[in-house]
Amino acid sequence: MNNSPYAYPQYSPYQPRPRREDAEPQAQWHEAAPQWGQPQPPYPPQDPAFDPYTAETLGYGEVYDAPTAPIPATTAPVPAPTATPAPRTVANRRAARRRRARYAERVDGSVRRLLPRALVVAFLAGGTTAFVAQDKAVELSVDGGRPRTLHTFADDVTDLLAQEGVEVGEHDVIAPAPGEPLASGDEIAVHHARPVRLTIDGHRREVWTTAHTVEAALRQLGVRAEGAYLSAARSQRIGRAGLALDVRTERAVTVMADGQARTVRTNAATVREAVEEAGFTLRGQDTTSVAPGSFPRDGQTVTVLRITGSREVREEPIPFRERRTDDPSLFKGTEVVEQQGRPGLRRVTYTLRTVNGVRLKPRRERSEVVREPRTQVVRVGTKPLPTSVRGADQLNWQSLAVCESGGRPDAVDASGTYGGLYQFDTRTWHALGGSGRPQDAPAAEQTYRAKKLYLRRGASPWPHCGARLHG
Repeated sequence: MNNSPYAYPQYSPYQPRPRREDAEPQAQWHEAAPQWGQPQPPYPPQDPAFDPYTAETLGYGEVYDAPTAPIPATTAPVPAPTATPAPRTVANRRAARRRRARYAERVDGSVRRLLPRALVVAFLAGGTTAFVAQDKAVELSVDGGRPRTLHTFADDVTDLLAQEGVEVGEHDVIAPAPGEPLASGDEIAVHHARPVRLTIDGHRREVWTTAHTVEAALRQLGVRAEGAYLSAARSQRIGRAGLALDVRTERAVTVMADGQARTVRTNAATVREAVEEAGFTLRGQDTTSVAPGSFPRDGQTVTVLRITGSREVREEPIPFRERRTDDPSLFKGTEVVEQQGRPGLRRVTYTLRTVNGVRLKPRRERSEVVREPRTQVVRVGTKPLPTSVRGADQLNWQSLAVCESGGRPDAVDASGTYGGLYQFDTRTWHALGGSGRPQDAPAAEQTYRAKKLYLRRGASPWPHCGARLHG
């Protein structure tokens, strides 16, 4: 309800503003407005097709130039225009100024209400532009698979692979290289490497390859596989876990056996297989000049050794040891064998071999002791020899010794009963204080014992040569 003493045409701020030429009817409305306290006419009805939210927005200070249209009639009748007295002109101008001020306030409020919306729209438009500028369309293929088109905000290849969950190792091949910047339209290819435990002609090593089949891997590694033996089919696929591959190339090997020489081209794994491919068979103890289980090399010559062998058992003596002990009851230089030594016996087995008809030196295979040797025990005299025997020193003992034994201290007669320089028998020798056999005693001791015998019995012990003592 408007309480103003003046009545004004009521219209929405979103409706077109009246033109200046329509001011006079407005003034007439103002003059015809009811006075203070009188009932006010109702607001003019609005156009039902008008939508205030889609109407054109005016800038600050702009004036909308609407097309000429009749002002909607109010429900109250408009009185006919009458002549306006001169004093009312000033009031009309003041009312027009007040209306313009109110209209400016309404326009300013509309601008203030619409400004935040405009800022939000501008911010969203700028963000959308940046969003579109950062988005990149790239293609990614893994291990030769079908390329996938991706939209990404990643800055480089490393970020893209991390976003897609593609794990790469130090042997994998990535193009472009990790760390390279991305641009829209780029194509990224990842080839995972696979470990291959490769054995070529006996030499083992581990290599990495991005090939998917055995044939492609050999070609990538530069392995000559024509005519070679492969432990896996050429078309076999290589998984991420890898595989073990044995390659044996074709080689020329010469085999000599039984007076013949044959050269074969083979990819055998051992010398034995190469010999068999040459048409020779190893039997019994036969072997080759190189180890039969070794790998044959290109250009190698192998000789077959035909071996026949037997065993021979021989008995060999084991020498005995001698233990010597000092005996103070015996004169120096006297040795008496207390225990006679006896050799032991050993049984030895020898291997006799003939290689290609040539007999080799017997090789000792094993041995066993049949009888242990017995140690010989000898007593050695330490008693000082007497210097003389009174009453017999002046006799010619050298002449007697030459007559009896030819002057030899170890002489023994043909019967074995008498021995030494003076041909003592064992009983007489022991009676004179000797030990052992007389022929084993030194010459000085024998002469000493002979002098003692002479003092007891004279020259009678030597009936044929005794006369020499006085000669």
